[in-house]
Amino acid sequence: MESIEKANAELATDIRNLMLTFDDIFKLDDRSIRILLEAVDREVLACALKIIDSEMREKIFKNMSKRAAGMLREDIEVMPPRRLSEVEQNQKMIIETAKRLEDEEKITIAVGHEEDVFV
Repeated sequence: MESIEKANAELATDIRNLMLTFDDIFKLDDRSIRILLEAVDREVLACALKIIDSEMREKIFKNMSKRAAGMLREDIEVMPPRRLSEVEQNQKMIIETAKRLEDEEKITIAVGHEEDVFV
């Protein structure tokens, strides 16, 4: 990415704007996170959250009912060890769901558009 930026800064910016990582999910506004959570299978979510830090998990838990958050916490705790590739695949499924929801104009992904302000 650095070499692209040196050769063509505008292209590098465009590429960054198109990229969405699992960490970017936690930058979504609360409304968008709730909509995304409704569209994602709980087992997929539990597996995807298995390797992230507690601060990121709390962002998810606070956008769920107490009962649902408790069930998800328990699912994560009792989940047997998973292959990293499986966790990453589940994270990718969540990213794809987020992109689909944005295409359907159900959520707003503002990643890479920090200079763009909502009014």
